[in-house]
Amino acid sequence: MKRRTFLAASATSLALPSVALAQKQRVLKFIPQSDLAILDPIWTTAYVTRNHGYMVFDTLYGQSGSKDGFKAQPQMLAGHTNENDGKTWKLTLRDGLMFHDGSKVLARDCVASIKRWGARDAFGQALMARTDELSAADDKTIVFRLKQPFSLLPDALCHGAANMCAIMPERIASGDPFKAFTEVVGSGPFKFNVNERVQGSLFVYDRFDKYQPRTDGEPSFTAGPKVVHFDRVEWHIQPDPATKAAAMQAGEMDWWENPTADMLPLLKEKKLFVTVTDPTGTPYLLRPNHLYPPFDKPAVRRALMGAIDQREFMIAAMGQDTSLWTVPCGFFPPTSPLASDAGMSALTGKRDYDAVKRDLEKAGYQGEKVVFMVGTDQAILKYLSDVGVDMLKRVGVNVDYQATDWGMVVQRRALTKPPAEGGWNLFCTGFSGLDWFTPASHLPLRGNGKNAWFGWPDDPKMEQLRDAWFGAPDLAAQKKIGAEMQLEAFENAPFYPLGSALAPTACQQDITGLVEGFPIFWNVRRT
Repeated sequence: MKRRTFLAASATSLALPSVALAQKQRVLKFIPQSDLAILDPIWTTAYVTRNHGYMVFDTLYGQSGSKDGFKAQPQMLAGHTNENDGKTWKLTLRDGLMFHDGSKVLARDCVASIKRWGARDAFGQALMARTDELSAADDKTIVFRLKQPFSLLPDALCHGAANMCAIMPERIASGDPFKAFTEVVGSGPFKFNVNERVQGSLFVYDRFDKYQPRTDGEPSFTAGPKVVHFDRVEWHIQPDPATKAAAMQAGEMDWWENPTADMLPLLKEKKLFVTVTDPTGTPYLLRPNHLYPPFDKPAVRRALMGAIDQREFMIAAMGQDTSLWTVPCGFFPPTSPLASDAGMSALTGKRDYDAVKRDLEKAGYQGEKVVFMVGTDQAILKYLSDVGVDMLKRVGVNVDYQATDWGMVVQRRALTKPPAEGGWNLFCTGFSGLDWFTPASHLPLRGNGKNAWFGWPDDPKMEQLRDAWFGAPDLAAQKKIGAEMQLEAFENAPFYPLGSALAPTACQQDITGLVEGFPIFWNVRRT
């Protein structure tokens, strides 16, 4: 080898570590809770899709964190005016908003997006039911003309729950809200890299260089400036908790969204940063399908409530550390102002499985096969499901345990087919406590039949109480209605509360800037 060539090669070799370090600084490697089966955050309430949605899409309002009272703050908006005794709202877009395809964000895009969201989201449905006309006065002005004053309008448009009010181009938003879109174009801080998508393995997000963060305020949950410090975020789908933990210990991954409780001591021992970013907790539930036997019978649903042992479910999911979970938990989470003791004896009394078995038979259960969908790649949901299956067998229910992945559960739970034809009877899931704080965004509590969340309860009284809550004059009146709603829920059993847990997340020590709430990728940086 010639001396010149040797020296050049040596210089290149010496430069490689610094190049690798620079690349690492620009890339964040994340392990999400599950595979991203659905890309449309309007079509599904799956949180993995919601998390994806907040990367790609922006919202008109952001929601502040718990310290600031979860208040609505302008995000894509410069501001709004309120006229005509609260019945006319004019929202003005701020300058410089661009979609990922290079087009400007216009008011008509926002109008179409709001209408699409309003057809699916519980809070959005309440807003649209009170809306006479929604229009674009010009390219920057969105106008709501309401039938009656609705002071919660900004809260509806900002609530950091599923479904999010994602703003997208009119040509996409004008499509059927009950059919998932396939083209992902938003105006958020990251662009979805469709060319590098490997379903079940890898999803990539690139920093959107034309995104203009707000110049005012402080980062708080989904509100404030969204400043991106990584050029690229990679979501790596991993098969099981042990594999995820090993990748974190080896430094191959930067952030694990939801480590299981049994892995927490190991992660802490390896000096990984473990914290809880969502103080509202995660209430878990077992959801029955109200369309088909046996859970089409209210008496059967009520009878099974007597077999729910919340402590058993929480120990299976989170371990013996009671600082990570709370029981009893009713139909509102413990952190909600609407949490109450109304009807709670149905969950706190002695569990008598023989009595429940007799009650089920009296209620009309005739040994029908019950299809229980279990997403085995979501460890906590699998643990909860296994306890649920054991409980059902103890009370004489004929269980068909159908193991699949969470992505398939998300798709299948939307089917209204009979269980014998590809439908279902039961599945477990969890929500952010913030989603359950009030009836406005509490999807599983709704009783609006075929328009309800998966499971489709039909409970006109619950819907009347929900409407009354929107019109309540103060918190005391809201709490009274909340107690009545919980009593009605124990009577009609739209779902079974399983307890509320805190959800730790884990990252490498050099990752800082985690924002309160679900995984948020702006303002996160590597030190």
